[in-house]
Amino acid sequence: MAAIPYDDRDGYIWMDGAFVPWRDTKVHVLTHALHYASAVFEGERAYGGKIFRSLDHSKRLHRSAGIMGFDIPFSVEEVEQAKKEALAKSGLESAYVRAIAWRGSEMMGVSAQNNTIHLAVAVWNWGDYFADKMKGIRLNHAPWKRPAPDTAPCEAKAAGLYMICTLSKHAAEKAGYQDALMLDYRGQVAEATGANIFFVRDGALHTPTPDCFLNGLTRQTTITLAKARQIEVIERAIFPSELSTFSECFITGSAAELTPVCEIGEHTYKPGAISEALVNDYSALCNGKLEMAL
Repeated sequence: MAAIPYDDRDGYIWMDGAFVPWRDTKVHVLTHALHYASAVFEGERAYGGKIFRSLDHSKRLHRSAGIMGFDIPFSVEEVEQAKKEALAKSGLESAYVRAIAWRGSEMMGVSAQNNTIHLAVAVWNWGDYFADKMKGIRLNHAPWKRPAPDTAPCEAKAAGLYMICTLSKHAAEKAGYQDALMLDYRGQVAEATGANIFFVRDGALHTPTPDCFLNGLTRQTTITLAKARQIEVIERAIFPSELSTFSECFITGSAAELTPVCEIGEHTYKPGAISEALVNDYSALCNGKLEMAL
């Protein structure tokens, strides 16, 4: 069964302060964001009618816009309200929520100081990012590296930063894998194409220091969950030569949630007790069955 195109769906999208029929939420072909990637976004999940860590996502959206040199014309509180209304109007209890802000079409060129800043929120049904996640997914090695922090705004969740992620994920899928492991500009392990990564060795979690890629909210949540279980968490530089020394591996992200990895190229892993415990803890937390300060 073919997937339903995202521009041809029933429902409504919140756009610039009002709900617009889904098929009518258009932008012009000369929109600055389309040509120069001047857009920031958030990918969020709702569980049981409540968006997980919604306020943190809304604050990060504003921070990302600031890093990209523009101000969103709606406050954090107004973004929060827009997301709640969009979720309610969708009629969905569990859903994916996408908030995006971008520069409009008044000016076309590298400089676009006077362009209107737009904001939209869309909500749709989206199940597991990876099917049968406890089986573990297969990663290969990405052909692209995460850039140095003085060459790209790595602390922003900015659209342009995902270009090399798309290229790397497409290459992985063509080779029969589900995702790819990206290194950073120094040749150190960084992340998957849209998710952070964790490894297990001798009962401890090891994860790359997020100094040139996004310190994901799910990553932060996972660290909190691990520490609550008294699992040691070590944030450090991880080198490709170490991949064979780990027993478990999993990735984290709002879309991927916690998904175990069974293979990275020539290296194999078996989803084990730590991965399973954290997958279950994260699910319980998101679904209101576990309370924890984040």
